[in-house]
Amino acid sequence: MTPEEAIEFVAVQGIVLESAKGPVPNLADTVAGERIQGSYWGHPKGHEIFLLTRKIRSSAGILLCRLVGGKVTYVHQRLWPAIFRLQANFSKENLGAIQEIHGLSGKHQLSVTPFPDWVPVGAKEKAEGLTISEATSQLGEWFKASLEDR
Repeated sequence: MTPEEAIEFVAVQGIVLESAKGPVPNLADTVAGERIQGSYWGHPKGHEIFLLTRKIRSSAGILLCRLVGGKVTYVHQRLWPAIFRLQANFSKENLGAIQEIHGLSGKHQLSVTPFPDWVPVGAKEKAEGLTISEATSQLGEWFKASLEDR
């Protein structure tokens, strides 16, 4: 998979887990072409998966957060209005935009921009035009199932 194909995969799916197992597709298994047991680092395509995760994480049109089950999740920008409209159904902590920062010492640190500070004005405006039903439909079956589980 090329970096462009990985970003397109997220665009088409809308919501994708980075490597965790859950109710939405995950990038690592998709790249591997099989369900990975344990960490993707042990898989022959581990290095490729890592490089693709970094490319997706650097894409301006993809939010990196912990939306699905508190796991690292990619959300394509077309769904940001639906997320904003349905924000009462999510933990604000899980909606924070994660950014990995590389320190001078080489250590990686996470910076989190709280929700809704990262939400663009245009997404907020589009959210105002969405009904709850429309927003729910955009997020798909995993979201509908999560509402039923409550």
